[in-house]
Amino acid sequence: MEVILLERIDRLGGMGDVVTVKPGFARNFLFPQKKALRANKDNKALYESKKAELEAINVKRRGEAEVVAKKMDGLKLIIVRAAGEGGQLYGSVSARDIADALKEQGYDVAQATAVLLNAPVKTLGTFKTPVRLHPEVKIEVEFTIARSIEEAKQTAASAAQLLERAEDAAKLEAEAAAETAEGEKESAEAQA
Repeated sequence: MEVILLERIDRLGGMGDVVTVKPGFARNFLFPQKKALRANKDNKALYESKKAELEAINVKRRGEAEVVAKKMDGLKLIIVRAAGEGGQLYGSVSARDIADALKEQGYDVAQATAVLLNAPVKTLGTFKTPVRLHPEVKIEVEFTIARSIEEAKQTAASAAQLLERAEDAAKLEAEAAAETAEGEKESAEAQA
């Protein structure tokens, strides 16, 4: 079935594109969500007459999403869950849980489908997942799953220490490499 897209959809096309999709996808998702119109002569004329209006709405929504993305930059969520001794969760953390945590922080995420988590997380730890605020605006959100808030803060502190140690080791390694290169250069000059 051919449809005219009214907004950009990943792996399908951009606004105004005429694409072929399966009838069930169009009937059950695109049409009810008002993301597409059936591609016929009347709807093509309707799209052309409302094209400027749709593009203006899209630009406005993208601008709003970019403002929210700037506010969310560097956001770290803490999700508390019960877990066994080995760090295995009694259950899992899904995209819906992350969307709920975002809403608790005051960020309006339209749907849980905006959180692009590939599979539910079933262990304790710190993870990152992209969140789609608009078809053209995505942001990475970091979330920590812990048994308690205190444990999450402790995990974040130890992760920061590890990162600091890694940066220090990288600096030392770079300095050593520079000294080695300088020594090799001096010995080459001495031989010449």
